[in-house]
Amino acid sequence: MALQQRLYHPFADPGLLVLALTHRSFSANHNERLEFLGDSVLGLCVAHLLYQRLSTLPEGDLSRVRASLVRQEALHPLAVALGLSDMIRLGEGEMRSGGQNRPSILADALEAVIGAVYLDGGFSAAQALVNRLYQSVEINPAMQAIGKDPKTELQEWLQARHFNLPLYSVVGTQGAAHRQTFDVECEVVELALSERGIGGSRRAAEQSAATAMLQNLKSRQTP
Repeated sequence: MALQQRLYHPFADPGLLVLALTHRSFSANHNERLEFLGDSVLGLCVAHLLYQRLSTLPEGDLSRVRASLVRQEALHPLAVALGLSDMIRLGEGEMRSGGQNRPSILADALEAVIGAVYLDGGFSAAQALVNRLYQSVEINPAMQAIGKDPKTELQEWLQARHFNLPLYSVVGTQGAAHRQTFDVECEVVELALSERGIGGSRRAAEQSAATAMLQNLKSRQTP
């Protein structure tokens, strides 16, 4: 498969790659679990990359650079460069509405592919893939000045006050498979607080829930 050549990873289980490229509009057996796994693997690989390249940057700034590198706007062009637009398996409705070019779908598919490589070849294979993906991306300390997304801001707000990270969970979906809306809950267990967010993708709904939680916390002036 041409994509395997571009990934520099011949799959022992090609079914994993097929699953990574399967959107929920195409089949009930879709890529969202692989996306969940790939998101975590990507975060660790990018953190290691930044630890090596930006050796003088403090933790807070490293977190902001990482956030800018793993957000949808950064992943979308990497997915396009890999040719995922031509490979993603979509339902007819999603295909007609241009889903093969939608940044959220392609960014999620890229995370799923990273998750698939991790399951098939282990962490070293996934790390090698991530390093290749970011080889042409300019990474420098100035990137930490980029505005924080709500999830990153919430994480830093909680860490500064020695609370655990928030928990995100999908509590519901609405609409047809190619036009789904996600309802996500953000929970801060130690403060017994939860907020909900709605979005056209899980990622967007999480950001919306994080925004609501930040507003709640700041209005309470929690020490």
